[in-house]
Amino acid sequence: MGERRIGVAMDFSASSKKALRWAAHNFLRKGDILVLLHIEHRGRDEAKHVLWSQSGSPLIPLEELRDTAVRQRYDIPEDAEVFDMLDTVEREKELAVVLKLYWGDPREKVCEAVGELQLDSLVMGSRGLGQIQRILLGSVTNYVLSNASCPVTVVKAKQWLGLP
Repeated sequence: MGERRIGVAMDFSASSKKALRWAAHNFLRKGDILVLLHIEHRGRDEAKHVLWSQSGSPLIPLEELRDTAVRQRYDIPEDAEVFDMLDTVEREKELAVVLKLYWGDPREKVCEAVGELQLDSLVMGSRGLGQIQRILLGSVTNYVLSNASCPVTVVKAKQWLGLP
């Protein structure tokens, strides 16, 4: 069947962790390439991320992400739950895991990443905003659903059967 490039939008929130868990249990298969897309939109160190606003970081393999110094260099949160999930899915599904970091508007950067990385599919979480909140705050999920060039699976914030 060939390898698929499956993206998971990862901001280390509860909803993105559920999306990763859902993808691991229901979607990923042997030989896939799992690409975590992490979009940094806060201006912590804007000068450091100017390049990433255009092209993103290099692809960072999971084995490098295990190194605390690498995570600090790229401002990747220390999240044992996420890294445990990634280690497990890499081992059990025999797939490659990489992370790509972008800086900018998450709506636009996720859609750009889909095209640039030629993703076959994207999985992302939804915070479950109500209709008025979506109108006032906007919705990354709605934007990506309308503009991504690949199929998008949205994992809702509510729990699904059989998984925590």
